[in-house]
Amino acid sequence: MKFNERLKEIRHESGYVQKDVYTLLRVSPNCYASWEQGRTQPDIENIKKLCKIFEVSADYLLGLED
Repeated sequence: MKFNERLKEIRHESGYVQKDVYTLLRVSPNCYASWEQGRTQPDIENIKKLCKIFEVSADYLLGLED
């Protein structure tokens, strides 16, 4: 599974909408949407924040483990 697909799946499973996540991350709506659409990827600091928000490991978020 690609990063953007995993991100979207985790967000849905957590019950968040995009606005919840980009507000917590303090990034623009377009920035976050680009991650979920696979056009760009977050930097390491935002990956850490995403892991905390969704309570998952970086390996899981990045698709290195299931």
